[in-house]
Amino acid sequence: MSKDIREIMKNYKNQEVSLSANHRNKFQDRLMQEVHQKPKKRNYKWLQVAASVVLIVSLSIGYFSSETTEIEPAKNTKEITLGNLSPEFKSIEDYYTNSINYEISNLSVNDNNKEILDGYLARISELTKEYKSLTQELNTKGVNDEIINALINNLQLRLQLLQRLKKQLKNLKTLNATQNETQNI
Repeated sequence: MSKDIREIMKNYKNQEVSLSANHRNKFQDRLMQEVHQKPKKRNYKWLQVAASVVLIVSLSIGYFSSETTEIEPAKNTKEITLGNLSPEFKSIEDYYTNSINYEISNLSVNDNNKEILDGYLARISELTKEYKSLTQELNTKGVNDEIINALINNLQLRLQLLQRLKKQLKNLKTLNATQNETQNI
């Protein structure tokens, strides 16, 4: 099956093929026709009609839905507090409120210290009301440094009052204890 290419080439006769004299011109004409052929224009009329229909439908839906729907005020809007502003403020607020609650829970009421306790607790309740009004002001006027500082100072002042109360109660207790000792002697 395999034939030697040398044998095939020995039997090959060179045949001359002649092209027509007009061949070069015909080739150039065909090439120019294909290269410079104008592209077919596409008909986009259907796309324009579809876009118009979509536009009209979306505008009518928007118009009718805005006309029938009334805007209701938000009922469950969150009130801005010191803790809502940032994680740092939240930790500050939590620290002071927990400390204040802890100090209040450790107070022991008896007949000897009732007047002092009532005076301090009245002042602390005034500061608590002031804190609430500052929080309202924060919601109405917006966030600013003065209100934030006032809120933090309010928390600090309440804690300081409770610590002073605790010292006074301790002093009163030691004073009562010394008086009881002197009376017993």
